[in-house]
Amino acid sequence: MTDKKRGSLRKMVSGIVAAIAAAPDRASERGGTTAASLVAEWPLPPSATLGSSMRLKGIEREIRARLPWTVRTFAKAETGRIVLRMVKADADAFQAASATIASTLEGIEALPVLPREAEDILTISARERHKWLKDGRLKSIGTRTVKMRGRSKAVTFHVFDPRHIEDVLDRDLATAWREEDARETSENRRRGAGKAALTRAGKRSGKVRKTRNPGGEDAPKLEGWDTFEAEGLLR
Repeated sequence: MTDKKRGSLRKMVSGIVAAIAAAPDRASERGGTTAASLVAEWPLPPSATLGSSMRLKGIEREIRARLPWTVRTFAKAETGRIVLRMVKADADAFQAASATIASTLEGIEALPVLPREAEDILTISARERHKWLKDGRLKSIGTRTVKMRGRSKAVTFHVFDPRHIEDVLDRDLATAWREEDARETSENRRRGAGKAALTRAGKRSGKVRKTRNPGGEDAPKLEGWDTFEAEGLLR
């Protein structure tokens, strides 16, 4: 491929840096011939992935979802970059896919963070995510509804602003929240134990009073007891 063709291809992907290289096609090598492959790369900054391999896969899914079925598997997200590899015979599809990927990557840093991605970025459990979302420490920017494979009903879940998740990560708020929850749990257990002890003590004292006062107001009256007591036979 000449330098002139390479320059025109770069213009077609809206100024995004695209590295076009010639590489041997493995299938053609086995047949005894060599066919050139088209390769384009786009940088993927750390602020987009937030250091998460799961977030990287999420960006890959987002890009593939905007490509035709026949092209999707040729686009891959790798550490620090998005790569598109196609054979030279599919040059037209390659150019169209390159333009789509370049357009998708504009503002990719603002792509909402999915629940599993948030858990991976912050190293938290699903239980912690649900709890902190419910009490407002994790802030949702809305919901997304998708239909999962193998499920008859669609699933709705909260998504998060990547800058909010980045702030929680940078300030290590997950650790502070976890410590707060531990103190709260310990205090609740202490209070619960105290209440249980008071309840048990009240039950025991009630039993003692009933044992020591069998002739209380609720005790049954015996016939002739008043006369028997008046004569002082028990003194």
